[in-house]
Amino acid sequence: MTHSPLPQRIYPVVDRAFWVDRLGAAGARFIQLRIKDKVGEAFIDELKEGLRFADRHGVSLVVNDFWREAILCGAPWVHLGQEDLDTADLEAIRKAGIRFGISTHCVEELDRALATRPDYVALGPIWPTRLKKMAFGPQGTEKLTEWRRKIGDLPLVAIGGVTLSRAPECIVAGADCVSAVSDFILSPDPEAQITAWLEATEKK
Repeated sequence: MTHSPLPQRIYPVVDRAFWVDRLGAAGARFIQLRIKDKVGEAFIDELKEGLRFADRHGVSLVVNDFWREAILCGAPWVHLGQEDLDTADLEAIRKAGIRFGISTHCVEELDRALATRPDYVALGPIWPTRLKKMAFGPQGTEKLTEWRRKIGDLPLVAIGGVTLSRAPECIVAGADCVSAVSDFILSPDPEAQITAWLEATEKK
């Protein structure tokens, strides 16, 4: 089975809709909206704003975790953690025409993810990360190469501790796409980071 490629090699993760506007205007085309401090109508409003910005800039917007809201608002993608697989209605997600990716940290989680026939799998954290308390230690780029062998042509995303200087290592190791949070939204010049990451992750 041949899988569709991801929209872009870089995959910023942001916590507010306005970042979709800023980073989309700078050339990002694959952005995850991960909101942890809003629920209900406040979340829906933020997601709808993010989708409007995504539409403006031709961004494929990925909704983290909130798959019901993604269906409700017509989002094109969702990203699910392993714990989300316990409750997510994958049939409803597919029926809505939404593509989805799944986080993995070990072989058992990868096997579980592959059984759901996702549109990508993410491996992390590749390096130590300070943004999220992780149950798993750093995986290293060697694990990316291992995942690449195991998953064939299914798109592979590297996340966790990835910086501009480290991003090319992930591509060389087998990742199709590199994702980060702090290297974009905590940068003094996020727009310049988009340009730099795009250049750094081009296949040589």
